[in-house]
Parts: sequence; structure tokens; C-alpha cells
Amino acid sequence: HGLKIDQWEERAIRWDSLQEQVEIAIVGKYTGLTDSYLSVMKALQHAAIAANRKLKICWIEASDLEESMKEGGEEGAEKHRRAWAAIKKCDGILVPGGFGGRGTEGKADTCKFARENNIPFLGICLGMQVAVIEFARNVLMMENANSTEIDPATPHPVVVFMPEGSTTHMGGTMRLGSRRTFLQEPQCLATLLYQKMEFIDERHRHRYEVNPEMIDKFEEKGLKFVGKDETGRRMEIIELKGHPFYVACQFHPEYKSRPGKPSALFLGLVLASSKQLNVYMSGYDAAP
Repeated sequence: HGLKIDQWEERAIRWDSLQEQVEIAIVGKYTGLTDSYLSVMKALQHAAIAANRKLKICWIEASDLEESMKEGGEEGAEKHRRAWAAIKKCDGILVPGGFGGRGTEGKADTCKFARENNIPFLGICLGMQVAVIEFARNVLMMENANSTEIDPATPHPVVVFMPEGSTTHMGGTMRLGSRRTFLQEPQCLATLLYQKMEFIDERHRHRYEVNPEMIDKFEEKGLKFVGKDETGRRMEIIELKGHPFYVACQFHPEYKSRPGKPSALFLGLVLASSKQLNVYMSGYDAAP
């Protein structure tokens, strides 16, 4: 295959000439080392070019958003104030993957802010798990709901250890690589963004899953699990009904994003953040 240089030239010219800006907040715990999120940055760039928007990324340290930061004296209170001021001026919010508990409460606060204020939101891997935890606490009123990774003694384990191999050994227990997700609703956002495909193959890298025993409680309150694995036991994509774009996935869509072929969910986030999603979806209505 010859390299189609004219396509790359056209793409470069478009990237350089974009005027209208879209600002996306990335809320994580490695924001001081932005290379940690290189795939996420590139996926946002691919989506922004496709949406004819100039991308601006606002990096926000998740722990700065936590209420406990205000207890750290004047400096901590100022960090907290600046972080919230920054996130409130962004057009959309992305909470990427990660491991461990640090910054989780700040990510949960971010999810609550996006959910309650109709801010376009995309959560990836841990980002989806935190969105589920926040919804359990504040909508289902499950006090101290958590992931057993973060709080093994939580009274409401909404995210649990569900390895593909052994349940007792860490080695070789990760759900890793390409896995199939079956889209459950023909008119949900994810299905429409994925061009009405019945299933998609996306890459995974995790050990913990949304607790399948609790799915009905979430769905009764409008948090729909619109993507599942072939068994129906592993939750892959969530959408919040009645919200313009509140979507999260257990897999890593950024790994398959390419220039000229952006990831469907990243494109959805950028379109929603730049108020172009309805036109793209031919008038998709967020109403339940």
C-alpha cells in the first residue's frame, strides 16, 4: 500500500487552520507526567480534527478536587479552588484509567459535577468504575459504596474482583487484550456512534468489574448498561438516560483510535462538548 501523502497533507493543513476551540478536562492522578496519558491525548486529537475543532486540554490533578485538600492549609485550599475553577470552564470532561485509590474521591466528585450539570463526560476503565461508585452513593443512597480494590470492607461493593483466570493470584488474572462487547440497545448513544454495529472488539486491561448482582438497581434509576460481554455478566458501557452525553466504558477505546478514524466514544465526547452531537446523530434526543 502506497502512503496517501495527500490525505496527510490535508489533515495537517486542517489541524493548523482550526479556529473554533473545544476544551476538555482530563482528570487523573499522573497529570504531572502527561506522557502517561499519551494514547488518550492522541485519541482526543483524532476526534477534534474530525469534529473541526482546535483541541485544548486542561490537566487537572484529581486529588486537588477533593474536599480534604482544603484541610491542607492555605496552599491546599488554593489548589482546590483553582482545580474547580479550571474544570468549570471546560466544555467536556474525561476521566481516564488508572490503578489504586489515590485521587479516586476527586474523580468521584468530578463525575457528580458532570452528572448534575449536564457536562459531557467520558469515563474510561477506572473512570467508568468511579462513575458507578458515585451514582451508587448519591443516587441509590448507598453510603460508603466503593470498589473492593479501594475499600475491601465496603458495605456496598459495586465494583468487585472478577478476573478471567484465578480469583486468588494476581499473576495472569488481568482481563487483557481484545474482547468482544455486545451492544444492547439499537438506539443508545454508543450503538449510534459505533454506526449501529451489533458488537465491537475493544482492548481491555483490568481486573475489577461492576458487580453484576447490582445492575438492576442502577438501571431502575436510569444508569443503563448498554454494552456487555457475551455472558451478560461483565459490564462494558454505561449511559445515563436524560443526560446529553454521560458515557463510560470498561475497555480502552483510545488504543484503536487512528488519524482519520477516531474512536467512536472520543468522537462522541468532542462532538457533545462542541454542541455538534445532535446534528451528527441526526437529532438524537437525550430524553429518557
